[in-house]
Amino acid sequence: MTSRSQADDPVRLLLATLGSRGDVEPFVHLARAAQDAGAVVRVAVPDQREVDTTGLDAVSLGVRFADLVPLPGSSAGESFREQIRPAMSRALAAFVDAGMDWAPDVIVAHPKVLTAPVLAARDGIPHLSVELTPTVTPTARFPAAGVASRSLGPILNRISYRAVGMASRLFAADVRAARTRLAIPSGALPAPAASLVAVSPSLLPRPSDWPASVHITGDWHRRSASAADTDLEEFIRADGPFIYAGFGSMTGGDPASRAEAIIDGARRMGLRVVMATGWGGLQPPRRIHGPDVFVAESLPHETVFRHAVAAIHHGGAGTTHAVARAGIPSIIVPFLADQPFWAAQLHRAGLAPAPLHRDRLTPDRVQAAIAASMACASRCRTIAEQMSAEDGTATAVAIVDAGVRADRRGDLRHG
Repeated sequence: MTSRSQADDPVRLLLATLGSRGDVEPFVHLARAAQDAGAVVRVAVPDQREVDTTGLDAVSLGVRFADLVPLPGSSAGESFREQIRPAMSRALAAFVDAGMDWAPDVIVAHPKVLTAPVLAARDGIPHLSVELTPTVTPTARFPAAGVASRSLGPILNRISYRAVGMASRLFAADVRAARTRLAIPSGALPAPAASLVAVSPSLLPRPSDWPASVHITGDWHRRSASAADTDLEEFIRADGPFIYAGFGSMTGGDPASRAEAIIDGARRMGLRVVMATGWGGLQPPRRIHGPDVFVAESLPHETVFRHAVAAIHHGGAGTTHAVARAGIPSIIVPFLADQPFWAAQLHRAGLAPAPLHRDRLTPDRVQAAIAASMACASRCRTIAEQMSAEDGTATAVAIVDAGVRADRRGDLRHG
């Protein structure tokens, strides 16, 4: 194709994602890295007060993560009809709004942004798909994250990746509406020109059966410049090792007994606790607070992890990578989605003991898991050293830039 842009003009990059903080933060990090490299960047994201987009051209997709998950006390069907489907419809239409008059050279989008191929077709530009955890590109080596945590065998492993495509059909009407709005005729939409898998190859080596268009870049993170608050710094500097515990945006079950089990189990090991309550997955009762426990709604992972001896967490991809980069063991308590996948993967890799059930935490089980995690410490330090040489955002920016330059020369063919 003949591009409207000159070969040496800055790349105009439109990024888009949907989901929780763990789905938004990597795209924001990529946006900053691309902007630093000279690209002109717009990033379309859900409303996220926890994620700093200062200095970016960030546009809202008009939804929050809470709009995209089941309503408490409602059935799955009711939640989908009354909340999730309307929210997704707003977000998919808002993405089209974000790109219609902006003239990007390339779109890089989370698979949930189902209208990205429609906008790419309207503008005649490439689009790239992003996997923050393996869910789209089939492999015989392991099943799609969120479908199963253990191998189903080579054939069923590959078949499991059809689940994402089946889920996307629930929003086919929104894709048709976007096609009508942008005057895109019926027929196949352009396939992604490439896929970016924002995962560390140190944690998940690249499967040999992935096509060459699929790139495992390393995870997308950016060193935080923010300092910990004074109280946290004083706690960290005090005598005695500590563990971190936090479940991010996860909720459900009994957060008080869960927190109590973690604190009691840590105390039995002679450890202090730094606990993030997050969205309510952990709520320690006042009676178990003490000078050996520091509690806050959220905490700077980079600061805390590098001083902790282990981290008890839910197994989200972002937290999993942050803990691994810090060189400490994970103790994973998975809730949903890709979390059981990462729990199993880290256990197989010798970076974590067997995962704990979120509703069956007891002081005995927590104590045993902490003790088992200490045997992983040496392996964790080795993996952290490997990861220190990775720069996932720089790798992804280079791949996107090379693709756009090729497209401008008329070398790139997609579909």
